[in-house]
Formats: sequence, structure tokens, C-alpha cells
Amino acid sequence: MHTPKIGTLALLLLLGASCQPPAQKNHAGASSTTNSTTAKLVDSSSFAALIDQKKVSLYTLKNDQGMSVQLSNFGARIVGLIVPDRNQNPTDVVLGFPKAEMYNNPEEPFFGTIVGPYGNRIAQGKLTIGNNSYDLVKNDGPNTLHGGAKGVHFAVWDAKQENNSVQFTYLLPDKNEGFPGNIKLTVTYTLLPNNSLRIDYQAISDKETALNLTNHAYFNLNGEGAGTIENHTLQLFADHYTPVDSTLIPTGILESVAGTAFDFRQPKAIGKSIQDNTIQLQYGKGYDHNFVLNKTQVDGYNYAARVVADQTGIVMDIYSKEPGIQFYSGNFMNEKVTLKNGKKDSFRTAFCLEPQNFPDAPNHKNFPNSIYKANQLYSSTSIYHFSVE
Repeated sequence: MHTPKIGTLALLLLLGASCQPPAQKNHAGASSTTNSTTAKLVDSSSFAALIDQKKVSLYTLKNDQGMSVQLSNFGARIVGLIVPDRNQNPTDVVLGFPKAEMYNNPEEPFFGTIVGPYGNRIAQGKLTIGNNSYDLVKNDGPNTLHGGAKGVHFAVWDAKQENNSVQFTYLLPDKNEGFPGNIKLTVTYTLLPNNSLRIDYQAISDKETALNLTNHAYFNLNGEGAGTIENHTLQLFADHYTPVDSTLIPTGILESVAGTAFDFRQPKAIGKSIQDNTIQLQYGKGYDHNFVLNKTQVDGYNYAARVVADQTGIVMDIYSKEPGIQFYSGNFMNEKVTLKNGKKDSFRTAFCLEPQNFPDAPNHKNFPNSIYKANQLYSSTSIYHFSVE
């Protein structure tokens, strides 16, 4: 079992203090990356566009350790994230598109974006807060997913870049997709010197409302378009998960992962149990479930996940203030779009790990609170730390 680096790593993450990259092992003859060409930054001028009569731009952050992040104000999303592999080859580990217009796609809207005001699913598009009931837009069968059909993922945010950070802000109007309140959203991405990306979330509403923000990046730590992610090794610091019904809405039960295909307490390949004949995997066509973090702590953060790439040796550790993490194994990817490097989004060539509150939490009293009173601040932080082994 990987042991959290209590104190030292967390302090570096919080302060952004300089540090040297982790000591690298000698992997003679090891494959560096499956990309046919070295990962490159997206050209800002080619990416730019007008969407909803607003300018969409690209913002680039770099550090001295070989890491760079490209962000767009369309959806406040991650367009690319380049980190060095075990042989120091730059590898883009996030799927995305070379032009802004390609993100304006209702069939595949969630690549790299911020989702909200309530990320994940709400059952039957019904939200009850106190004595008030709200009908939300249903965009996932009978349910509401990631804030509805035109949530913040299709919004052009205001952006401000300062040094190693980009701050995105957006005012979501009252009753947008049915959600109550004029909701001011602020998301700040900060690239730290130790190859960590920190995402700070804040929101405040003038009406009582449901809030749950997260980022929906699609990762392949072997590189964008580099083939299956089933051989990535995954560890989740979760003793329970929330089983779902046939529409992927939690039943309300917190079920032990012990003895099930959902047991990632020890590192194992994503694909090891993904074909198990269980109804839960059949419902999601693989993993598409919320895991209940067991509060393994790294200086006040929940240690959520650790992923290791089988080919590049790239490691991603995720730390969060959130109580859960949604793991999606790319089950509905179906070569509908072309990525930055010309490859297709083929079946299970990426995974999502989304730190967040539980799906459908407003409708389950035993789930963590997701209802915020008028003028009550919602605040959360998640950190993605990259290294190699």
C-alpha cells in the first residue's frame, strides 16, 4: 500500500514551495510514451473563437519542472496538461481539442470542463429545498447531469491570469436549467513549482441552492490517445462506495468495497475486475460510481486517489477537501470526436476521477450536506500532484 507523505508533500502543495522532482529510477530501455510525436502546446491563435458573441481564449501556465497547463474560459476547462514521463519526455495526460469550437458540442460536452452548479446526477430532475420544489432540466435520461444541458460547461467565463494562476468567474442566472439563485462562481487554477495543479472552487448564491463543483478532465497518463487505460494501476482511499440503480442514481446505501470489484484499497489495474459479472458494473458498463473517501489525511486534505501509468511511469496523486470521488472508466467513449493529436476518443482510452460531494446528495439525508443558504459561501480545493516511478 502506498503510504501518504504526511506533512512534507502537503506543505509543498499548500505553499507552492520549490522542490526538486522526485528521484527517478533507472528504467533502461523503458518505453517513454506511446504518442508518436512529442506533446506540444495548442496554438492560442488557432484555438481562439467567438461563442455566444463572447471571446474564447487560451491561457498557458508553465513551471521550471517541465509541466504546463492550458486552460480556456469556455467552461473554465483544462485543454491540455503536459508533464514529463520517466524519461523526461513531455506527455499530454489530458484529452482535449485544438479549437474552441470543438468543445461547443452537445454530444460530448464535458471534456476538461468545470461542471455545476451541481456536478453529477440528480434523480428525476427534482430538487427540493425546504418547502420549495424545483424542476431541473433532464439531460441524462430521467435525470439531471452536471447542471443540465446548458450548465457552466457551455458558459464563457471571465478570466484573469496572474503569474502562475488563472481565475475564472461566472454569474449563473437564477433558474438556469431550473436551479434557484443567481450564483456567482469562482474557479482558480494554480500551477505550483513541484508539478502540482491546485483547483480552488468558490460559489455564493442569493437564494438557498444546491452546490457541488468539480473538474471533469479525461486522463490518460500514457498520453492523450495512447490506447487503453485498463492497465493503469489505481488506488482509491475509500472503504465504501455508493451503489446505483439502472439510471446510475445512488440507492442511498454506503456499501463496503471489501470482496467486490470496487475494492481499490490496494493498488490494482483498472481492468482487473472490470469484466466481473455484477449488476453494478453492468449498469455503468464499467465503473461510473462514487467512492466514499475514508479520510486518510494529508495535512487536512483527504487523500483520494493514486494512479500509475503502465508505460510512461507517470504518477498522479489526488488530494481534496471533498468527501467523495467519482471514478469513471471511459465506458461511453465511442470515437465521436478527434483529439488534439489527431487520435479518436476510443473506448476506455481515458478515465475521470472527480473529487466531489456524492451524486444526488440533496435527495439523501444520510449523504453529506449539499444545500447552501443564501449568501453562505461554498468553498473547496482539490490538488493533482504529478511525479514518476
